[in-house]
Order: sequence, then structure tokens, then C-alpha cells
Amino acid sequence: MTADDTQISFDDFLKVDIRVGTVVSATAFPEARKPAYKLVIDFGEALGTRKSSAQITVHYTLEELVGRQVMAVVNFPPRQIGPFMSEVLTLGFADAAGDIILASVDKMVPNGERLM
Repeated sequence: MTADDTQISFDDFLKVDIRVGTVVSATAFPEARKPAYKLVIDFGEALGTRKSSAQITVHYTLEELVGRQVMAVVNFPPRQIGPFMSEVLTLGFADAAGDIILASVDKMVPNGERLM
């Protein structure tokens, strides 16, 4: 596959609503098939808090996630993951071993700010 095979229009890109939010709570998710955490993320006044299941247990502890800003797609339909309803897709990249490293901003921005 080449870059030309996957090109989309700018209007297509704008359909994906990627926002930044702050993790307000992180808990273990032992019922998940693959190791994961349950996150509650604050996306500011307009969007409020949303829940997400994230397979980020290798590189992050529960304690270090709280207060961290993360990026997430907020306009996908909710997805049932075991007994948990994940409302947003927290974004990250796989490292060489396939473990996820969070996509994030390098300076604080207001919760709910949209990726431009």
C-alpha cells in the first residue's frame, strides 16, 4: 500500500473529532481479555467526562495516569468491552514490542481542545 492508496480529503479528516482531555481516574480492568485500564477523562465543560478502556498497562501505572492529558477520538459510537462501555478511543502508538505509548500534547492545553 502506498500513500496514494490511502489519501483522504481534508473534509474526511475533519469528520474525526480528536480532543485533548485530562485523566481524572484510572482503575484496573481485570475483566478485559487483554491487560487494560479503565479511564475517566475530562474533556471540559462542553463534552464533560467520558470513559475509555485503554491497553496501556506496560508503560503506565494507574497513579501516573491521573492528571495526565491524553488525546482521544470523541465521535466514534460507544463500544462495549466486556462489562464496560468505552465512550472514546484513547490514542497511542505501538512501540517495537507492540505495547502502546499514549499520544499526547507536550504542553498543557484546555480540556476539550480539538486537534487542528
